[in-house]
Amino acid sequence: MADQGSQLKNRLEGFSGRLRPLLPGLLLAGTIAAAASFLSEHYATPVMLLALLIGMAFNFLAEDEKCQKGIELAAKDLLRFGIILLGARITLGDISSLGITTFFTVIGLIGLTIGSGFLFAKLFNRGWRFAILTGGSVAICGASAALAMAALIPANDKTERNTLFTVIAVTTLSTAAMVLYPILFSMFDLTPREMGFLIGATIHDVAQVVGAGYSISIETGDTATIVKLLRVAMLPVVLVVLLMTLPQTKEGAGRPQLPFFVVGFLLVVAANSFGFIPQPVIAVLIEMSRWCLIVAISALGVKTSMQKMLQLGFGHVAVVFAETVFLLLLAIFAVKTFLVI
Repeated sequence: MADQGSQLKNRLEGFSGRLRPLLPGLLLAGTIAAAASFLSEHYATPVMLLALLIGMAFNFLAEDEKCQKGIELAAKDLLRFGIILLGARITLGDISSLGITTFFTVIGLIGLTIGSGFLFAKLFNRGWRFAILTGGSVAICGASAALAMAALIPANDKTERNTLFTVIAVTTLSTAAMVLYPILFSMFDLTPREMGFLIGATIHDVAQVVGAGYSISIETGDTATIVKLLRVAMLPVVLVVLLMTLPQTKEGAGRPQLPFFVVGFLLVVAANSFGFIPQPVIAVLIEMSRWCLIVAISALGVKTSMQKMLQLGFGHVAVVFAETVFLLLLAIFAVKTFLVI
């Protein structure tokens, strides 16, 4: 018994020794996330945007040796864990309820929007990494897609800055769209289902889709949410395509393996689809995913210099705005040409 007690003590001391260097950075990111969540609930402001902006105010701690390890862990590992848990939002049943025509229309919108990213990036003298990052985030699910794709795209000295800019841009545009799109779509002679499709197919972030959809009607909100979840469900598909087509990161290296967080995401979606996850657990997983992503965004904000963000210029803004307008026009065309039923 004495030996077992000694082994347990040694293990606890070893765990404590590994955890101690991480705590300052994790506590910093967690405190920022809690503050952002509080402000979001009380002032109806997107929590991701708040987490980024508050985090950026603490950029002076990014180089602090006490905080570095924890910030890195939050920005990478917690981010990927949050993406895995994001699969709890989606089931195959949600997707099948849309109908085959609507399904392929949404897939087409995603593909064309990602493709437009390369066109607009070239037009405004931006690189292919930025094209993938912005095109994918606009086409799929805003901030979550940007973070997931940034984990796959071969990194360079601009990767973190571009990722943070993309998150800020798509979140800001989503907030504006949540207010403006219901007004815009009310000018057309549309059914509640058609309005729901437009909202779900064009607004970037899930929370803003829900807010805009249910501000019109329950039917519009339900349709918008399902269409949006279909876009989210395409995230692992796009990630796999990226994995197979992106250039190798090391000369002579083989094709990289499918990242664990993509596999995890797919497994959670499958488990949720076949009813292996009880409903109360699903709610817990979704909330855990939300918090992991907020903490990760907070950590990324800490790592981001406002001075470097201001050096990005008009071209960055123009690319994301052009992609957003392009997706909106495509979705309206789809509805008006009866590609959505």
